[in-house]
Amino acid sequence: MSEDPDLLRRTARGPDRTEFTGPEQTDVYDVWEPEPHRARGVTVALVHGGFWREQYDRAHLAPLAEALARDGFHVASLEYPRIGMPGGGWPGTGRALLARLGAAHDDTDLPDLVVVVGHSAGGHLALWLASGGRAPWLLGVVALAPAADLGEVDRLHLSNDAARALLGGGPDEAPDAWADADPARQRLTTSAVVVTGEVDDVVPASVVDAYVRSRGRDEPLHTAVARGADHFDVVDPESPAYLLLLAEVEELTLHP
Repeated sequence: MSEDPDLLRRTARGPDRTEFTGPEQTDVYDVWEPEPHRARGVTVALVHGGFWREQYDRAHLAPLAEALARDGFHVASLEYPRIGMPGGGWPGTGRALLARLGAAHDDTDLPDLVVVVGHSAGGHLALWLASGGRAPWLLGVVALAPAADLGEVDRLHLSNDAARALLGGGPDEAPDAWADADPARQRLTTSAVVVTGEVDDVVPASVVDAYVRSRGRDEPLHTAVARGADHFDVVDPESPAYLLLLAEVEELTLHP
């Protein structure tokens, strides 16, 4: 992640409730609720980024969660264990996130229709959730500036070889983990939108390009570019890129 972007320091109103789903500190998700007269009947499940590292948690997506709730969505901001934490690394990170998403889906106070929105490393995880039939009940996912192709992430040594830290080694050292964790090696089975920032210098365009090249023609993938946006603009509700995110989420709810 880039050096201390403004979004990481910004404050927002707290969640309406926090749900704990297990004994670990990461067994948790926060809920923001819309005004009843504005409610769209859709849950947006947020998955934060941070290159899967412990120091970055769901807190920095609170402004986005607040904005989405103001615009009529129920929001569940999901936490997951990161590198070096209990249950973190692979496959623990993926399994925990899938369980957290399942808990939010089973939450009787949240709408059953669910769209996942993930940013950066969370975008990688969103695409992973959309692959291999892992959550067939999902309406779709929006991956914002995603670390979508782990091979390319590794080739570029992004965030001091974060992909290898997540997976416990390189592709030759941990082949099963790489095969299970990399969406670029799996079939996309749920509708997905990949949104990239035009001037993103944290996850270079080649990462998304590599993922797109790996897709079959019949896979349900759509791409969009947020003009003038950097890596964090795509999750900043004060940025024009927020309107693109809203449009893509709305499109998934109408045409999953």
